[in-house]
Amino acid sequence: MASNDIVVVGSCMIDFVSYAPRLPKPGETIHGSEFVTNFGGKGANQCVAAAKLGGKTSLVTRVGNDIWGPKYIENLKKNNVNTKFVNATENYSTGIAQITVADTGENQIVIVAGANNQLGITDVDVAQSAISKARVLVLQLETSQDVAIRAIQLCRGISILNGAPALSEYNPQLLKLPTIFCVNESEASIFTGLSVDSISEAQTAAEALISIGCNSVVITLGEKGALYLDKNETFHVSCPQVKCKDTTGAGDAFIGALAYLLANDKDISMRKALEKSCVAAADSVTRLGTQISFPDEKILKDN
Repeated sequence: MASNDIVVVGSCMIDFVSYAPRLPKPGETIHGSEFVTNFGGKGANQCVAAAKLGGKTSLVTRVGNDIWGPKYIENLKKNNVNTKFVNATENYSTGIAQITVADTGENQIVIVAGANNQLGITDVDVAQSAISKARVLVLQLETSQDVAIRAIQLCRGISILNGAPALSEYNPQLLKLPTIFCVNESEASIFTGLSVDSISEAQTAAEALISIGCNSVVITLGEKGALYLDKNETFHVSCPQVKCKDTTGAGDAFIGALAYLLANDKDISMRKALEKSCVAAADSVTRLGTQISFPDEKILKDN
């Protein structure tokens, strides 16, 4: 494979994770059982997820000029991610995410973007050669819309935009340009204004997204699998039933796997790619943590 099979443009975050019996209600203080610090951020997570499966990945991102920046770069290198386009930013902290995980595996997340907000079109243009040669480009919305749009415009391969976090106001090009627009139920609801609590409602939301310009839509449905829709076909794939410990990063494991599969096998059907991506995501929730929970290539060979 070429050195730039998968390029991810997106965020790096340090995850400060508290584990508790349940999620606190507004204004409530509860006792937790454990606290850990992990490497996260949707961009880096998706890049590491693809790399752990065997993908040749590069990440375009910014970290802070603080104690976490060098540690994050070292973490990426340990996970075989090309860090040529990872830049430290003066006078800004590395992005952080405050995460609470309940015993059920449900989570709540608050992010402070920090250096991620300084990722700009110039960073994308510096990586233009890598982006234009990539088989798959992956983006999210933890960085600016302009960055995502510019990167997709440079891409000659498949582009996957993860619409997370969801936006109530956005540039219409965000939905019209990418090959695949991927969101979960709550994100699909925000983008469409529709309730998405079932497979049939996900179908309706996907149809709405196609009607406003998306080329193809994937809506992930947690333990219910994922729904796919483009102008020619629609289908639902199921998800393996597992004992859930921590859902944090499951969506990133899914997208990383999807990017890897589409980059690594030009003949794979979308149905098979989504089925295998669900397997990778389901496997990740059986372990605590984010990047450390992502499976290696064995999971795809065995399924």
